[in-house]
Amino acid sequence: MKRLIKIFVLLLFTNFICACEDVIEIDTPTTEPRLIIDALVRVDRNNSTTKITLNANTTNSFFSNIVPVKLNQAVVINPDYVPTSPLDVGVINLTEVAPGIYEGEKSTVFFTEGELQLVVEYNDQKYLAITRFVPSSNIDSISQGEESLFSEDDTEILISFTDNGETDNFYLFDFNQEDYLVTEDEFYQGQTFNFSYFIEAIGSQELKVALLGVDESFYNYMNQLIQQAGENQGPFQTPSGTVRGNLINITDIDNINSFDNVENSSNFALGYFAVCETFEASIILE
Repeated sequence: MKRLIKIFVLLLFTNFICACEDVIEIDTPTTEPRLIIDALVRVDRNNSTTKITLNANTTNSFFSNIVPVKLNQAVVINPDYVPTSPLDVGVINLTEVAPGIYEGEKSTVFFTEGELQLVVEYNDQKYLAITRFVPSSNIDSISQGEESLFSEDDTEILISFTDNGETDNFYLFDFNQEDYLVTEDEFYQGQTFNFSYFIEAIGSQELKVALLGVDESFYNYMNQLIQQAGENQGPFQTPSGTVRGNLINITDIDNINSFDNVENSSNFALGYFAVCETFEASIILE
């Protein structure tokens, strides 16, 4: 009898466990797909020409990846550009080279002087972003440190650069592993700034680090993206929230100088258009 009671109790426990394994359906948030335009132009003024690469995607359903899209138009306009020949114009027509990827090339002067306007058209909607070239500072030195932050798998990178004391400057560091860092010169105006940054160990190989000059708006934008991205993904992957960039919908704007409908909360695309002077340095990690 005791054995039968034990078997009966075991059967009840087993049925309870099985019942706990029922599939629970959760309604995930659904939103309309939103256009994402990433057009970060990195300028090296030692080069006679500069290439622009634009990535066009749309957000998808919750927990899904971004989806490449085909644009009806993608152009960069510099109304202040002075042509150097009869065939030279102040416009770059970007060409699709792969799904969602558009490229174009122009003289570096085109990107460094005057106002730059990016115009894209998608699904009968036209978007505009306006920016200007932002200079940067060169990297004075880069080396590998011996300290660790949270674990022995961290690698310390020691970096030094000198700020331009004549202006208020904002910077973006790209550590080439979906690792980004923003900094401003509020506390080191016109001085040499030394700091350390910790990355996940990648073994004995070359690490390239880029220092980009950015304006305050792009600095704030990247700061929000980095905070949202956390440690599990880079800021240019699927956005975890709606961080507003500098692309607005101009489809229904009668006067492009007034932007009457800019305050419409749904009247923009995700992403950013920026033109930044870039300096690079590399180090062989051990």
